[in-house]
Amino acid sequence: MNYILFDGPSRNSLLPFTYTRPVADIRVGILTIREKWESYLDTTTTTVTEDYLADKFPMVEMDENVMINASFLPNLELVEMIRDLKENQAIFKDEDVIAFFAKEAQEDINFETFEALEYNDEIIKIENTWDIFSKNDEAIQEDFNFLTHNRKSQPIPSSNNVIAAENIFIEAGAKLEFTTLNASTGPIYIGKNAEIMEGTVVRGPLALCEDAIIKLGAKIYGATTIGPGSRVGGEVKNAVLFANSNKGHEGYLGNAVLGEWCNLGADTNNSNLKNNYAEVRLWSYETEGFAKTGLQFCGLIMGDHSKCGINTMFNTGTVVGVSANIFGSGFPRNFIPSFSWGGSSGFSNYLTNKAIEVAKLVTSRRNIEFTKVDEAIFEHIFEETQKYRRY
Repeated sequence: MNYILFDGPSRNSLLPFTYTRPVADIRVGILTIREKWESYLDTTTTTVTEDYLADKFPMVEMDENVMINASFLPNLELVEMIRDLKENQAIFKDEDVIAFFAKEAQEDINFETFEALEYNDEIIKIENTWDIFSKNDEAIQEDFNFLTHNRKSQPIPSSNNVIAAENIFIEAGAKLEFTTLNASTGPIYIGKNAEIMEGTVVRGPLALCEDAIIKLGAKIYGATTIGPGSRVGGEVKNAVLFANSNKGHEGYLGNAVLGEWCNLGADTNNSNLKNNYAEVRLWSYETEGFAKTGLQFCGLIMGDHSKCGINTMFNTGTVVGVSANIFGSGFPRNFIPSFSWGGSSGFSNYLTNKAIEVAKLVTSRRNIEFTKVDEAIFEHIFEETQKYRRY
């Protein structure tokens, strides 16, 4: 069977991360949503997404296809139902479609003509940006159970101070000495060739992905994911970093999500709690206003390729778009549009030729090419988000 992941109605509520990727390529837990589905289904997937992303994330359609809503994370029971789908059958959770069987070029889908199969068990759904960190605890546990089933961890080096060793899994090539690992509050997963430097204190759940590094003396807790190739230091609580992002120095990051290729300057801090302890509101790209999150703790949401200078301070519930550059004293406003350059004293347009030049330099340091396709995506996002930049 050919499996295709589609963005679904949550795409806009997951901006700015879905400016640069399909919903399926969001990381939550240890793996991206796509990696989860491909691991459970034991096959590759393709994507239905925005037209301007289609060259980078193409769709492959066959005579018979199963379409899967990428907002939902897989589990064994759901995957079994999906494998058994027949023509004109669809799986629903309440009012939301999870998956359905489709023929080639079947563009007009009328679910009233489908046999509706109800999925009644608990399931993790990622439908808002803050779900990425607030549901990361469950997602790490699910991924940990799946990835480590019937496998044996590499031995934990004897120099480490360990609590609940049975909840720690170390992949080949990982390095860690003279650390404290407390997995009594959740699992600790240390990926292939990852490193935890000396003096670090970790309280699970933690997902340290392949080639990621936790630097000397860091304090990590609260269901945190450090994506492949990312670097983290200082204090981090309940945060998710996608791939190749850096928070390399002292400073606090809490209840936060950073996309790919982000960089936080030394001693950058984000607030995650309002002084009056009120519910945090976040910028909504759907309503173009500030939306209730239902959360008391909510910090920084930062899109791909955005960066900030040393000693930057982010207010509670700050949303930063794609390829913004923030610097200077004081608190910048709590919605910073894509391709903005500046800080609390004001912003100007960060022109795409300059942003692309920097992106090429940054990605080349990891031997990754910033392609013409990536450039075209930048140009599209710049135009699409111009309405938010009144500079």
